[in-house]
Formats: sequence, C-alpha cells, structure tokens
Amino acid sequence: MPQITVDYSAPLDRRGFALALHPLVVETVDARLDACKTRFREVEELVVGDGATHDTVVHVEIALLAGRTAEAKARLAEAVIALVPAHLKEREGVHVSAEVRDLDASYAKR
Repeated sequence: MPQITVDYSAPLDRRGFALALHPLVVETVDARLDACKTRFREVEELVVGDGATHDTVVHVEIALLAGRTAEAKARLAEAVIALVPAHLKEREGVHVSAEVRDLDASYAKR
C-alpha cells in the first residue's frame, strides 16, 4: 500500500514521475515510502469526445488502506494533477485526472 496505477497515452517520463509521486503521497496521506508501488499501463487507443482531435490522457489511481479523510484524498488528487505536467514530454491536448480511493477490505499482501 499505496497501490498506484497510471494509465497513459501521453509521452510521460514514467520513472521520474513515480520518483516524484511517492514522496508526495507519503507527505500528503502519511504513507511509508517503501510501501508505494506504481505500475504503468500504456493506452494503445483512445477516443476523446467526437474523436476529432488526437488528445492524450494521463489518469492516476491511488488506492490506500482505509482511514484517510475525504479531504486528505482530495488534496492528494489535486497535488497529483499538479505534478503530472512536469513529467510530460508534450503538454498540448493532454487530459490529466486522478482518483484516490480506499482499498477494498479484501486487500491482502505478502
């Protein structure tokens, strides 16, 4: 925990983003740095709106153990959205979003 998934179609400095994101998560929601795990999934095809433009996306989902307030999760989502542009190779036409949620009670790890 935290389990972080980044879906992206924009040219993104993945490692640089993860290395900047982990301390941000630690600072904002009191997590442990060595517990942060980020995986990236490249989106091969994307259609935004009527498909008239070739927009790209970066969507960051952060799943945490329960116990953080809605306000703390909202602060983290906003901080993540603010962090993404610094790690994009191109910024034009990029839709950036973030969701911070609780892990399901069934979450287990080894």
